[in-house]
Amino acid sequence: MNNKTHYERLKKIIEDYLPEDVATSEIKENSNFITELNINSANLVDIVLDVEDAYGITFENEDMARMETVKDALRILTQKISDKE
Repeated sequence: MNNKTHYERLKKIIEDYLPEDVATSEIKENSNFITELNINSANLVDIVLDVEDAYGITFENEDMARMETVKDALRILTQKISDKE
């Protein structure tokens, strides 16, 4: 899978946790989960769990701390997949 595929898959996961006042079209690579997408910390944990399940990887606490934007999540995701292979 390439980065575009990972991005689209990640975007689908994020969509499930968007509050009603945030449109799916607002999910961009540089979107901040908390300040721009209004995703609370509990839902952010759920997103990580869904990504872990979807890809068979594990995010560490330090990964979560670095995951502020969709791009951050994508970078961590691709690194974890690369490490797994």
